[in-house]
Amino acid sequence: MEQYISTFIFFFAVIDPIGTIPVFIATTTGFDIATKRKIAVKATLVAAIVLLFFIIAGEIILNAIGIPLPAFAIAGGIVLFIFAMTMIFGEGKPSEEIKLDSKASDTAIFPLAMPSIASPGAMLAAVLLTKNSENNVFEQLQTSLIMLSVLAIVLLFLLVATKIHQWIGDSGASIVSRVMGLILASVAVSSVLAGIKEYFML
Repeated sequence: MEQYISTFIFFFAVIDPIGTIPVFIATTTGFDIATKRKIAVKATLVAAIVLLFFIIAGEIILNAIGIPLPAFAIAGGIVLFIFAMTMIFGEGKPSEEIKLDSKASDTAIFPLAMPSIASPGAMLAAVLLTKNSENNVFEQLQTSLIMLSVLAIVLLFLLVATKIHQWIGDSGASIVSRVMGLILASVAVSSVLAGIKEYFML
């Protein structure tokens, strides 16, 4: 049970459902309620497909190009740490990703599905938490279901985004995003240490 909770918190941190709310509100301004719902469903579905692809094929691709998983864990931890620092000290997820909307031709896919929901951190987490050497198919399926449960929360939040945003405000979303960033930074450091330990067989 503790492992399930840990995995859930990890995915919740890297996907950051609450931080996606202001992005969704800003990028769907002007659309009617029905269109907003369609955008929310499509964005979540695309993000799920992307992350499931990384769970299924991520490690296979790494092996094909000769990158050992410990090296990927270290690199992934570094990237996750940098990503976490931008969440803590930067403008925050909402402000930074809202700016990307001006270049988007399809709001549901960009910036909502990627990089807001299926963020680089979430893609790396999908690979690191389903390593074939440490997890059998059943365990990988469980991890996938946990990830999908977080995405279900994302969809729920997007469908009621206007009310939630009115409740927590921009400041509230920013605070939550920074707290998630701190949790993610801790996980990133742990990933680097684990990768170093495995690579050098310490």
